[in-house]
Amino acid sequence: MDRDTDDKLRNLIVVGDRVLIKPKKISNKTKAGLYLPPGYQEKEEIQTGFVVRSGPGYPIPIPSDDFGETWKKGDETIKYIPLQAKKGDLAIFLQKGAIEIIFNDEKYFIVSQSSILLLERDEEMFS
Repeated sequence: MDRDTDDKLRNLIVVGDRVLIKPKKISNKTKAGLYLPPGYQEKEEIQTGFVVRSGPGYPIPIPSDDFGETWKKGDETIKYIPLQAKKGDLAIFLQKGAIEIIFNDEKYFIVSQSSILLLERDEEMFS
């Protein structure tokens, strides 16, 4: 991904337990040389792609120990249980749970953490 695209993606805020995934480019030809028809990959139930951005996670409810004392100003910082998916991970996810979007003429999927089946992380890539 080029730097310009990466800068534009920073303007996208992924919310909650969602992950933004760029689908992996799949050849339209099998290893044996058979050409696949257009749209073949879109009909698959399982997709593969790279995590581009992820949301903050699952929000933790704020305990209501003030017993209705709404006049009190408390610390209203929302806390989250973080997601497992990190930027750069290769994700295998269910197509059924994904929402396809086009951003800057590129295809992406917005996927809930629960629709991700497997993550592959190359730690050496980030060191």
